Amino acid sequence: MKDKVWIFDTTLRDGEQALKASLTEDDKIQLAHTISRLNVDVMEVGFPVSSPADFRSVQRIATEVKGPIICGLARAVAKDIEACGEALRRAQQSRIHTFIATSPLHLEHKLRMSLDDATAMAVKSIKLARNYTDDVEFSCEDAGRTPHWDLCRIVEQAINAGAATINLPDTVGYVTPDEYAAMIHHLMNNVPNIDQARLSVHCHNDLGLAVANSIAAVQAGARQIECTINGIGERAGNCSLEEVAMIMQMRQDHLKVHTDIKSEEIYRASRQVAKICNMPVQPNKAIVGENAFAHSSGIHQDGVLKAQNTYEIMSPESVGVPNNQLNMTSRSGRHVIEHRLEELGYQKSDYDMDSLYDSFLALADQKGTVYDYDLEAMIYFNQIQDKDEKYQLEFVNSTSNSQSVASSTIGMCINGESKQEAATGNGPVEASFLAIERLTGMAVEMIEFNLEATGEGASSLGQVNIIAKYDGRPYHGAGIAADVVEASVRAMIRVYNLIYRAQKVSDLKQQRKAG
Repeated sequence: MKDKVWIFDTTLRDGEQALKASLTEDDKIQLAHTISRLNVDVMEVGFPVSSPADFRSVQRIATEVKGPIICGLARAVAKDIEACGEALRRAQQSRIHTFIATSPLHLEHKLRMSLDDATAMAVKSIKLARNYTDDVEFSCEDAGRTPHWDLCRIVEQAINAGAATINLPDTVGYVTPDEYAAMIHHLMNNVPNIDQARLSVHCHNDLGLAVANSIAAVQAGARQIECTINGIGERAGNCSLEEVAMIMQMRQDHLKVHTDIKSEEIYRASRQVAKICNMPVQPNKAIVGENAFAHSSGIHQDGVLKAQNTYEIMSPESVGVPNNQLNMTSRSGRHVIEHRLEELGYQKSDYDMDSLYDSFLALADQKGTVYDYDLEAMIYFNQIQDKDEKYQLEFVNSTSNSQSVASSTIGMCINGESKQEAATGNGPVEASFLAIERLTGMAVEMIEFNLEATGEGASSLGQVNIIAKYDGRPYHGAGIAADVVEASVRAMIRVYNLIYRAQKVSDLKQQRKAG
C-alpha cells in the first residue's frame, strides 16, 4: 500500500556500535526478540564482516528470530557482501544492505575516487548481493551533502542493477527538513526508474532534527524510515523509532500514512534497550520518558481528571506504559507470576520460570512486596546470570561506619570450588571489588560506575551498571539486588565472566592458528 511507511530498525547495528561496551551474543538475541514483537518490517542486526562475534550474532538472529526481514550491513566490496550472504542464509526473509559514500567531501578525502568509480563499485556490489537475495538495499552515504544531480546518476544505476530500496542518509545530521524534502522531491521527479524502488531515509540527530527530517521525507514521498529504539546511535544518536511511529499514528489525519508497529510494545522495548545497552532514558524523553505522562501543574492535573485529552494527546496504555502495579508477596503462587507477566507482554519463552520464581521468593522474603518493575528487572538479570559461568557469587558480608575503614568478605564458587576472600577499602563497594580481585587474580580498570533504582520509593531494587577495562577492551557488567553492595558485586562478577569468555575465544583462535 502506498500509504504504508516501512519501519527499518537498526538498534542492533547503528545503535549497538555506539555503546561503550559491546553487547554479548545472548544480549543481542534477547533484544532481537523484543524488537521483533514491535512488528518492525526490517531489522538490521549487524555488520557480519566486522568480527567473528558479529557474524555469529547475525547468523543466530537469522536462524532464531521470525517475523521481520533480517538485514546485514556491507560495504560495497565483495568480502562484505559474501559475509552478509552467508550469515543471513538461514533467515526466513533476508536483506543485504550495501553502501558507498557519494558526497564530494567523502569521495575526495575518504575514498579518494570519482563518483563514476563509486557508482561502478555500487553496481558491482548490488549485482553480487542479488546472488544471495532479491531484497537488496543501497545507501548513498552522506547523501545530505551530495549534489542532487549526482544522487540521480548513482540512484538510477543502482536501481537498474537490482536495488529494491534506495536509502538517502543524512549521515552527519546536517540538513534541515525543507532541504531534505527538496532532495526527495528532486529524485522522485528526475530519476526515470524511481518507481521501481522504495525510497528510504536514515537521519542522525546531531542538530536535533532526525525525527523532523524523517517526517519531512515521508511527506515528500519516502516510504521507509531507518531508526532505533530510544534514538540510540552514533554521536547524538539516530531517529527515534517510538517518536516517528507515534507521530504517524497520532497524526494519520494529517500525514495520511501508517505503519504496522504494535505501539503497545514500545514502552517495554524501550526499557529493555535501556537496561541491556546501559543507556538510561532521559526523564523528559518523548513517548517513553518517565515524565512523558506526568503532570505537576495543578491546572493540568485538574484538566486530565476531567478529560484525559485536555493535556494528553495519547494514553499511557497506547504505548504499553503499565497503568497499575500489582503488588505480589511470597504467598503469590507461580500462576500469579505467569499471569502478571502475560499482562505485561512477556511470553513464557522470555524467561525460565523455575529460576525466576526462586529469585522472586528470595526478593519477596527480603523486601515484603514485589512490584511489576521488580519482575521485569529479574527477567533480564536472570537471563544474563548463567549457572554455568566460571565465577558465581555465594555471599557478600560487608561492614562500614563513619569511624573506620570498610571491610568486605566475598564468597564465590570458582570452577565448582567454594572460595572466600576479605579486603578493606574506603567503602564497602571498594572493599568488595578488592576481594573479588584477589579471588580471581585479575585487576580491572574501572571506567564507569552507575547506580539507579529500578522503581519508586525506599523499597526499590538497586541496579548497578559498570564499564571496566581489561587488556585494553571494555566490558559491561550489570547487577540488581535490594542491597547496593550486593548489586555492585554481581555487576563486577558479570564483568569477570565476560573477560573469561573473551579469553576462551582468544585461546581457541590461537589453537586453530597453531593447528
